[in-house]
Amino acid sequence: MPAKKTTIKAASRTPTSKAKRAKKPATPAAASPPRGVEDWKAAARWLKQRGIEDIECITPDLAGVPRGKMMPSSKFTSNTSLALPSALYRHTISGEYPDESGSFRYEPRDSDLKLVPDLSTLTAVPWETDPTAQVICDVVGADGEEVPYTPRNVLKRVVELYEKRGWRPVVAPEIEFYLVAKNDDPDLPLTPPVGRSGRPIVAGQAYSIAGINEFDELIDDIYHFCEAQGLEIDTLIHEEGPAQLEINLRHGDPLELADQVFYFKRTIREAATKHGTFATFMAKPMQGQPGSAMHIHQSVVDIETGRNVFSLENGEPSPEFFHFIGGMQKYVPATLVMMAPYVNSYRRLTPDMACPVNTAWGYDNRTTAFRIPVSDAAARRVENRLPSSDANPYLALAASLACGYLGIENLVDPSAPTGDTANEGAIDLPRGLLEALALMEGELALGPVLSREFIDLYGGIKRGEFETFMQVISPWEREFLLLHV
Repeated sequence: MPAKKTTIKAASRTPTSKAKRAKKPATPAAASPPRGVEDWKAAARWLKQRGIEDIECITPDLAGVPRGKMMPSSKFTSNTSLALPSALYRHTISGEYPDESGSFRYEPRDSDLKLVPDLSTLTAVPWETDPTAQVICDVVGADGEEVPYTPRNVLKRVVELYEKRGWRPVVAPEIEFYLVAKNDDPDLPLTPPVGRSGRPIVAGQAYSIAGINEFDELIDDIYHFCEAQGLEIDTLIHEEGPAQLEINLRHGDPLELADQVFYFKRTIREAATKHGTFATFMAKPMQGQPGSAMHIHQSVVDIETGRNVFSLENGEPSPEFFHFIGGMQKYVPATLVMMAPYVNSYRRLTPDMACPVNTAWGYDNRTTAFRIPVSDAAARRVENRLPSSDANPYLALAASLACGYLGIENLVDPSAPTGDTANEGAIDLPRGLLEALALMEGELALGPVLSREFIDLYGGIKRGEFETFMQVISPWEREFLLLHV
């Protein structure tokens, strides 16, 4: 997986920031680790050591939004049963319930789904004034069986396919996002925030330390919140857009990394709100500015030996490496709707905006969809540059790994690598939500990997969101059609 990069943010600490950090109370040694315990007995100790009063039992819905229940910590450790209605996974991002269509159906009784806390995710909620903890929950039916269409279970299903071959996928996400001025009118465009200099932030600040320092106190809080939750930031940089930042995470297990992205998104939004701004993970929040991606670095290791499956003993690329790339090329168009899940997502995937528009791959070529970074044989990996930051991390990782798995399973050969600029040529990806959805529903190979039940449910939700979008009249239509047609 990726070699360690220089931690750019660390180089930008000011004396004031360091002093502030030094005053931050350390977590007592007896209370470590900050994230995760082994069993319920350890959970009770963990909560008592920190004086936790309330605990949030949360789980991601199809959009990646945290849903769940809050309870006193004493109730949490007393074998309390937690349940949510199954309809929770059948509403759109706007909270509406689409009509039944095709294979999309509602559960007739809207019966309960049970929440099962994963104690390895237990951690603090550091922005709360009262001592509060949070834990991510798995979702099971009344019979105790995992529900196949919930995001965490979809990712688990894909990872288990690798495990059956004696392999373990390893991933490292990179998440871009924008800080924007507070906006309470959805009819008005978003604007960059004012930094500590007192001036609005402008574009063209890629890798700028000064750009990061414009939001030094906010970023300090992001670091403090992450430290309190046991979340590891590898690097933080300023991206090309105005007040566009990118956080890179340490590589590791797909489920654990998806959990971290789930926590990170919440953390960053809370830190931004505390400082009077919004943080947005929209794929294309501002017209004419770069979109925000969630690049995913992927490799596969042998569980017994720890050897990178993408490399032979002599250091050369393995057949599995090329079949993984071939699978990405063949199947990613059919899973793009899981990596670019909204109408807005496809505004990012356009020519001349520094993002992929086809399924080309190449060595250290950032204009391709699938980039092979420079590395030694042990760290050989494939970077998927197509997912946008608005994607549910569990579903984006599941889709990307599923495509690579199918490529290995079906011995799919890739095209020749691209050495030239690849994002100015032919566009061979879906240009919109419905086109992408039709590809997913029509690809028979995805059913056994992702589960047909998930595909049917996801399709109904996405069609419902598209119909809601079609009810909104855009400024473009008023400007060019009002008096001319």
